[in-house]
Amino acid sequence: MSSEFTDLVAALDIGGTKIAGALVDDTGRIHVKAQRATPAQEDADAVMGAVEEVIAELRTSPLWAGARAVGIGSAGPVDASAGTVSPVNVLGWRGFPLVARVGAVVDGLPVRLVGDGVAMTAAEHWQGAARGYDNALCLVVSTGVGGGLVLNGRLHPGPTGNAGHIGHISVELAGDLCPCGSRGCVERIASGPNIARRAVEQGWRPGPDGDTTAAAVAAAAAAGDPVAIASFERAARALAAGIAATATLVEVEIAVVGGGVAGAGEVLFTPLRRALGEYAKLSFVRGLRVVPARMGTEAGLVGAAGAVLLDPC
Repeated sequence: MSSEFTDLVAALDIGGTKIAGALVDDTGRIHVKAQRATPAQEDADAVMGAVEEVIAELRTSPLWAGARAVGIGSAGPVDASAGTVSPVNVLGWRGFPLVARVGAVVDGLPVRLVGDGVAMTAAEHWQGAARGYDNALCLVVSTGVGGGLVLNGRLHPGPTGNAGHIGHISVELAGDLCPCGSRGCVERIASGPNIARRAVEQGWRPGPDGDTTAAAVAAAAAAGDPVAIASFERAARALAAGIAATATLVEVEIAVVGGGVAGAGEVLFTPLRRALGEYAKLSFVRGLRVVPARMGTEAGLVGAAGAVLLDPC
C-alpha cells in the first residue's frame, strides 16, 4: 500500500458495542481499519483506552503521515460545541471531553465531532442514497432512532451536533413515557427493541430458538404473522409521522432509512410509504421519496471523514 495519499482523514466511529477507526481518503475509500470492543460497563479511562488503542494501530500505517484531521462520529448525546459526549450506552462517559482527549494523542491534528446520526447522513449524502439531493433527512433505525439533515446542499448538524434527531419527535402526545423524559417519541415506538416489546405484549411468541429481537419479529411478519405485521406497521406510522413533520418544517426531498431495523426490507418500507402518503399531504411534501440507505456498516467511518472533508466548518 502506497503512502502517496495526502488528503486523508483519521475517522472514528464510537458506539456502545465497538470503537472503529480508519484512514479515509477524499473519495470515501477506506485504506486502513482498526477496531476494539467498547468496554461500555467500565470507567471513562477504560473506554478512552480502547479509543487510544484504535488510534495507535492506525498510526502504525505509513499512510498516517497524510492524515490532516480527525473526524469522530459518536453515539450521543454529543455536544460538538463543547467537544463532549454522553453516550447513553457508555456509562462512564458523561460530559466526557472526547475532542480534547483525542487531540492530545494525534499530534495537534484538528478534531471534529458529530453525532452518529449526522455521520451516517454525511456518508449517505456523499456516497450513498442521498447523493445528488440538496435537502435530505437520513435516519438510523436500530437500538435507538437517530438522524441528521442536509439542507441547501450542506450537512446541517446544528450548534451542538444533534440537529435532525428525529427519534425524539413526539408523535403520540399521550403515548408511553420515553427514557428522554418526553412521551410518545418516535424512538419509543419504532426502535428495534420497542418493535419487539410491542409484539410480545400483543401476544407474539418467538420460535424454538427463543429469539425476541426485531429481526425475529420481521421474519415472522414476512411469514404472515398478524401480530408481528401490526408491530411493524405501528413503527412505520411513527416513522412516517416524524418524517412528514420534518419535511413540512424544512422541505427535504428524500428520506434515507438505514440501521438494523431497515434490514426488514419491505416489511418496514411498504407500510412506511403507505403511512407517509397519509401524513405528507401538503403540495410541497407529497413528492417526498423514502429509500433504503446504501452505505451499510461503513457509514459511520465514511461519514465521520466526510464531515471533515466536505463540510469542515
